[in-house]
Amino acid sequence: MKLGKIFILVVVLMLFMASSFATTSVEGKSSNKGNAKVTPGIEVLLNNKLEWVKGKRVGLITNPTGVNSNLESSIDLLYNHPDVNLTALFGPEHGIRGDQEAGEYVESYIDEKTGLPVYSLYGPTWKPTEEMLKNVDVLLFDIQDIGSNVYTYVYTLGFAMEAAAEFDKELIVLDRPNPIGGTKVEGPVRSEDAVSFMGRFLLPVRHGMTVGELATMWNHEYSMGVDLKVVKMKGWKRNMHFEDTGLPWVMTSPNIPTMETAYLYAGTELLDDTSLTTGLGTTRPFELVGAPWIDGEALAEEMNKRDIPGVNFRSAYFTPMFGKYKGELVGGVQVHMDDPSQIDLVALGLHLVDAMRDQNPEQFEMTPSYTNLIGDHGVPNMIMNDEPVELIMESWKDELDTWVTEVRNQYLLYNPYPSGAQPYKEKGSLGILPLDLTAAPGESVDLTVRGYDKDGEKLKIDPSKIEWSVSDDIGYVGNGIFHAMNAGQGKVVATYGDYTASRDVEVSATQVENIRYGIHEAYSRIVFDLNKTVNNFEIEEKVDKLLLKIPYGEIGGELNDQGGSVIINNSPVISSIDYHYQNDMFIATFNLKADTIDYATPEFSSRIVVDLKH
Repeated sequence: MKLGKIFILVVVLMLFMASSFATTSVEGKSSNKGNAKVTPGIEVLLNNKLEWVKGKRVGLITNPTGVNSNLESSIDLLYNHPDVNLTALFGPEHGIRGDQEAGEYVESYIDEKTGLPVYSLYGPTWKPTEEMLKNVDVLLFDIQDIGSNVYTYVYTLGFAMEAAAEFDKELIVLDRPNPIGGTKVEGPVRSEDAVSFMGRFLLPVRHGMTVGELATMWNHEYSMGVDLKVVKMKGWKRNMHFEDTGLPWVMTSPNIPTMETAYLYAGTELLDDTSLTTGLGTTRPFELVGAPWIDGEALAEEMNKRDIPGVNFRSAYFTPMFGKYKGELVGGVQVHMDDPSQIDLVALGLHLVDAMRDQNPEQFEMTPSYTNLIGDHGVPNMIMNDEPVELIMESWKDELDTWVTEVRNQYLLYNPYPSGAQPYKEKGSLGILPLDLTAAPGESVDLTVRGYDKDGEKLKIDPSKIEWSVSDDIGYVGNGIFHAMNAGQGKVVATYGDYTASRDVEVSATQVENIRYGIHEAYSRIVFDLNKTVNNFEIEEKVDKLLLKIPYGEIGGELNDQGGSVIINNSPVISSIDYHYQNDMFIATFNLKADTIDYATPEFSSRIVVDLKH
């Protein structure tokens, strides 16, 4: 009897020791598979950090992925909490209920369940406006990301940070896992002239960070000066994938239904903007890939020969129910994951593109938008020239390694930390407004400096004690005003005590190079292509007209330098645009089909966009 008890005790101790050993891991290895339990930021906030929102008017940026570990909605948890005053909701692409298709304009409305206003952050307005935030003191961000640099939710966070900086609001990120892990970083670091909706927030294809880490990095790297707090998860490790967290999976958008889809997206999305399909319109998007002219058996054989770690391929034939090749029989492969921790997703995507192009080069096509997808101007030409995948990836390696060690690794909140990296320690943040600083020679721009200490207390800044410097002889700062003198690019640096902020600045004539338009279901979009990003324009409303005025704006590019007109076809709200140059100002007159019209001005790099609502 006693020997039996001793035997049982020994077995229990051995199991305990084995379990303890299993939780010890190194970077790149998945640990605790199926056993770990992660507590997401929303639960940590309500259990341990409630004082951060108590007594404040709260706005929540969320969607269906904003749930606790029991699948209770963050909206309901906050709205029903006696110590939380939830006053507004904000929805990204697909809306707060996730019922909008990709790229579809999401209208603002009143939520039936709570009676709260729901403001769209996708469509004409990507950044919360001052009007949207009039009843908000602190913004909460609670959305599940999937680790790719072209998934729009992280840029919703970035634009929310811009609004928080400009309108002096607090922002709290309720952190969630990176479902594809936090160790691997892959792909070229996006160049500034290869962006679409990303704005200033430049990332590699696979960034290996949580949304809380991204916000922390952006706040410092772009000198945003946001009163930012991150509610860290409990229990998350960088080497976890989503299945290791113990959390329930909620599909992040209509075309990311499963954890497997979320994992492969950062790789197989690289088939987009070509004549290949990523499997949209099937039950396995981003797992099924191909084209009508692909031999599935030959492709599977070729891909398996390439011996890509962590995956296998089987031939597959499928007929998309919508999207590209709707109703057509498509040949290709299904990507099967053996070991997610071993997969280099960017290599996977490029090998698939390479193999399918080689099978039928005459049928393979690539759109100009591929540059925006991959984030690098050189890669599309290398693909079309049949350069080896290894050589393509080598082309960005040095820049990526520098970004990882000198930028990304300074802002990591969770272990295990990469070799040589230390956990991020809270520190104050100083910011310079405007966030986009451009001027023409002779122009002056008012500057604002705002900041917070490491405890989130607002710095009481005495403007007379700010030390200013301007590089490259482009101008000077006096009494908080930047005076542009000579054309060029440089930096404006503000130092206040132990805090420093810098802002890139470009001094050049503002050239309006083209006027384009697109007619969408809900709005007509007018685009003014510029040679740089500007924010000093204004729109004047008149009866049946809008006047866009750009100080120091000149006519250039494809436009008639004497002025002219652009006819707008098929729009229910505008007939034409007249433009001319007068008294150091570019003026465009929108000729409307009604006395007044609602419009929005979403922000993009190097262009002014005006969305006229139908």
